[in-house]
Amino acid sequence: MGTNDEKDINKLNSFLRGEISAVEAYDQCIEAMKDATVVAQLRKLKASHEYRVGQLTQRIQALGGQPAKGSGAWGSIVKLVEGGAKAFGESAAISALEEGEDHGKKDYADLSDLSMASRDFVNRVLVPEQQRTHDILSQLQHRV
Repeated sequence: MGTNDEKDINKLNSFLRGEISAVEAYDQCIEAMKDATVVAQLRKLKASHEYRVGQLTQRIQALGGQPAKGSGAWGSIVKLVEGGAKAFGESAAISALEEGEDHGKKDYADLSDLSMASRDFVNRVLVPEQQRTHDILSQLQHRV
């Protein structure tokens, strides 16, 4: 495994931990929601993050790496934020998810340390999904 592959694996694993934490956050928010329409929308957004978990896992394995199994430190932060959001209601929970989507967009914006092949993968597979979930959640935030 070359140095570029190792750098790619490390960066992609960072993205993977973020996606795993997003899935965990959506799980927690879905539990707190009462509106069936909102729950259905959140489940679709969660499915997008699960898709990205799968895509990142495959890419890391293809590079010869070991995919992260959990969300790491991000998961702990997500649990704190979501726990507080659940205590303060649906609007706060959606707001916390939107902050997470904003963070995800910023994460995917810095690809300078990735190889061209991995940059292409991120821009082709992950970025459009991230933009889509960000936009849908932003619209949902204004309705809740």
